[in-house]
Amino acid sequence: MTVSPVDLAAEFPPGSRERWRELALGVLRKSGFEGGDPEDALSSRTYDGIEIAPLYDRLPAAPRVLRPGTGWDVRQRHAHPDPAVTREAIQADLENGVTSIWLDLTSLDPAALPAVLDGVYLDLAPVILDAGPRTEQAATIFLELAAGTALAGGNLGASPLDPGLAELVRRCVAEQPAVLAVTVDALPYHDAGAGDAVELGCSIAAGVEGLRALTDAGISAEQAFGQLEFRYAATADQFLTIAKFRAARRLWARVAEVCGVPGAVQRQHAVTSSAMMTARDPWVNMLRTTLACFGAGVGGADAVTVQPFDAVLGLPDGFARRIARNTQSLLVEEAGVARVSDPAGGSWYVENLTAALAERAWSWFQEIERAGGLAAASETLIPERLAGTREARARDLARRKSPITGVSEFPNLTERAVVREPGPGLPASPGRVRYAAEFEALRDQADAQPQRPLVFLATIGPVAVHTARASFAANLFAAGGVATVTSGPGVDPAAMAEAFRDAGTPVACICSSDRLYGEHAEAVAAALRAAGARRIWLAGKGEYAGVDGTIRAGGDALDVLGKTFADLGIDVKGDTR
Repeated sequence: MTVSPVDLAAEFPPGSRERWRELALGVLRKSGFEGGDPEDALSSRTYDGIEIAPLYDRLPAAPRVLRPGTGWDVRQRHAHPDPAVTREAIQADLENGVTSIWLDLTSLDPAALPAVLDGVYLDLAPVILDAGPRTEQAATIFLELAAGTALAGGNLGASPLDPGLAELVRRCVAEQPAVLAVTVDALPYHDAGAGDAVELGCSIAAGVEGLRALTDAGISAEQAFGQLEFRYAATADQFLTIAKFRAARRLWARVAEVCGVPGAVQRQHAVTSSAMMTARDPWVNMLRTTLACFGAGVGGADAVTVQPFDAVLGLPDGFARRIARNTQSLLVEEAGVARVSDPAGGSWYVENLTAALAERAWSWFQEIERAGGLAAASETLIPERLAGTREARARDLARRKSPITGVSEFPNLTERAVVREPGPGLPASPGRVRYAAEFEALRDQADAQPQRPLVFLATIGPVAVHTARASFAANLFAAGGVATVTSGPGVDPAAMAEAFRDAGTPVACICSSDRLYGEHAEAVAAALRAAGARRIWLAGKGEYAGVDGTIRAGGDALDVLGKTFADLGIDVKGDTR
């Protein structure tokens, strides 16, 4: 039996970009848009300046570089300083879906490697070392431990700038051909604020530095390319993450081509972003890491590490580790994400985003090279670029343009604190700036007060009229750990002033509709001031006598919270602009 193909669009008229623009402009006009270009109005830009357009209708003329094969390595990090605890956690991971082990030896003594890896089948489970300044010591102990065993893979974790790099590569080639020697770690750039293109460009520059060091030491270009693995951050922005890993392979393929090693494919290790993790409402981290894992897997990462949801609080517990590894198991085994080598391939959006990221990252890499290479660029050029991106992101976070669920949006003031054993739950990164840090610092200060800080909401009119703005105001103040109490429905300024006195706070916020503001805002503000209000906010726009400032969507929430803390007599620690 032959089934004829079905044309699902047969009964619809053909579409065109011009027709889409016409329809989109009609919708925008209804919202008050007065411009003439709907594409410009609906476009946005990444922190690298890459335009995200609302519509893509063609593929870019760019090559696709695929990950060899399908599936990815489920890699879990271990950093507990107690060898016995680490060994037990490793055994639990390997028995329940993890396929390789990432050992953070900055907190664990490398001399404990034999005890930590006791019982691990090194010919089946690759081990990745991360020992920082103790890399040579850790590598020596590990290779001696594995003597006589053909290791399944792994990485000694040397930096491209390590002085003993060439010797470690020679040992790998001679003793353990399946083991790599070098990790090009781009996580510190991401943690310090880099956009995706900057992170990629810095990693390519670091990789090239490693190639130079190895070839200068007499190692062939083919062997040098075969010894590097790149470590990148995966974020909850799934499309940018997909495009980043695809672009990274394209960039490294170009380097390989220039170096006369065509066909060399970049090995990638994805780690869910530490910067995006929150200490408040940490359960939401499960959603963030799931999106990040999905993006990394679809983007073609060879290995993925999902950080436990409680890692920002300290050493993760067994439940958090189980959720982390099961996140990958579900995506790989049940969702089937790993069954296709490049599932995003052919998407006009993803292909264009990949091409734009690769182009922008290559331009940044060339800028680093013109500055004298990675070491020279690290003195001024790279720090200045990172600082600029940090500032731009900080503005978006403060204005909640980049909302953080559970922290800057929908905070839960009654949440029960999650406590973990102190320790390096997240990979070490001295320049890390967590996105939630400033809001969480305010929450910590609010929680430390003898009584919960309070703001009075003067709600004008019936519930149906004032609820939207009262809820917005309560949500904003709660982001800083400040509770709110309302006056209830009504329009009587005297009654609101009496309720304000009973609340016992010097800060008030008027909440209602624009129409009722015009009728009652000034009278209510005067009554609140007479009752002792030190500062009076208004939820929405407009200027009214007696009102000190407004809170609205797109406004600087950290600035509002900082002023509120000052009015409440709380000493603000840190920068809240």
